[in-house]
Amino acid sequence: MTKTAHRTTAPVGETPDEGPKRLTRRRILLMTVASFAILGLVALLLGGDIFNPAATTRPEPTLTPTQIIPLVILVVMFIVATKWPLNIGVMGLVASFGVGYFMLGMTDKEILKDFPASIVLTIIGVTYFFSMAQRNGTIDIIVQTCARLVRGKTMLLPWVFFLLAAALTALGTFSPAAVALLAPAAIGFAYESRIHPVLMGAFIINGAHAGGFSPLSVAGVLVHDIALESGFPISQGALFAASFALNLILSVLTIVLFALLGKLRDGEGGQHADLDTARTIRPRGQQILTLVLIAVMLVCTLGFHLPIGFVALSAGLLLALVNIKEHQTFIGGVSWSTVLLVAGMITYVSLLQHVGVIDTLAEQALALGAPLLVALVLCYVIGIGSAFASSTALLTAFIPLAGPLLATSSLSASGTVAALAIAATVVDVSPFSTDGALVVANARANDRQRVYRQLMAYAGGVVLVAPALAWVLLVPTGII
Repeated sequence: MTKTAHRTTAPVGETPDEGPKRLTRRRILLMTVASFAILGLVALLLGGDIFNPAATTRPEPTLTPTQIIPLVILVVMFIVATKWPLNIGVMGLVASFGVGYFMLGMTDKEILKDFPASIVLTIIGVTYFFSMAQRNGTIDIIVQTCARLVRGKTMLLPWVFFLLAAALTALGTFSPAAVALLAPAAIGFAYESRIHPVLMGAFIINGAHAGGFSPLSVAGVLVHDIALESGFPISQGALFAASFALNLILSVLTIVLFALLGKLRDGEGGQHADLDTARTIRPRGQQILTLVLIAVMLVCTLGFHLPIGFVALSAGLLLALVNIKEHQTFIGGVSWSTVLLVAGMITYVSLLQHVGVIDTLAEQALALGAPLLVALVLCYVIGIGSAFASSTALLTAFIPLAGPLLATSSLSASGTVAALAIAATVVDVSPFSTDGALVVANARANDRQRVYRQLMAYAGGVVLVAPALAWVLLVPTGII
């Protein structure tokens, strides 16, 4: 659906005059977010002089022209993508070539060194398999089963998927894999029950991060080991509890936000139908095979830790062999636009990391001097960076940077590290991250652009609120 179509179609129950008002409010919100971002950047660049005048007597790290130019190009890309319906991932790949080849003298192999091949494979494999599951009616069976479990109380389903995602990641599943397994059924249910797909997607992602720092999880072990090697051991149990509590609070705030905006129920275009929870659908033929393959995928990913992308492609190939005539239709179900979006943006942001933009901004944050202020700025820098780049990569870089801060202050090591870890992961609702991209990829084809735009707006709010929330609850209080 084109951008024009979205502007001319009013949601059910909305008068023609309310449409322009809603657009005006969205523009005001966008301008407010942009203003906060600009003010934050100015504070980051000049904060050393404002909050720590003594620091002016010693040289401070500054952005070089080689770092400023790629950063300006990134801003221009966002402006262009906001004004015109162009894929920002394509712009990211072109910008990566232009900056890397002509400005930095890099070869094509060096430019593509951090190309997110595993993420691309995950998106392709999952959307390939579940496009078949959607077409042969298996997703409908899962949706109806979920509806019966809550006995018609459809607004309980986001919480069901929240807890299920938390359980999967707490047992060791990497959060993108948990989102990849749950998103197709959850988003399908959202459409059928007229729950807003962005709300459902946010709950799946929050749930995945709620359990993502358990002592058994990859991220939990990673953060604990990095902190231990940096000389400030932290409590794994406290990290897990803090992550679960913050994501639970964020989910409650999300429900409140959507309720205030009148978006809990999504009836746009009159294309959704109410669920008939009394109706029973029995799986047959390909549906039984698909359900078996989903179970096998769970066993392979949870029990044997096999990559979800390869497993999903293998399962999809088996389904294609059963229904060879429709194979081309299944290939068309792959969300290629999402692949381009994620691949292009991650490649370009990796280039920014290569030239030292992220590191310089982090060093400028440390130069502010006041420990509480430094911790807050670090939470925002890692949060904003993680919205576009690898959360794991930024965690490995930022947690050691917190060492000098913790060594020269009375801040709680567990609380500070937990705040950084949470700030780095909760922003993965961004459509530029794997989790957010999977939500967009599983949206209906004619609704994908709308979901992308609204998920982007929601992610902007999370980037503004979540780092501060993590900081307020964990750093000054010293609660853990």
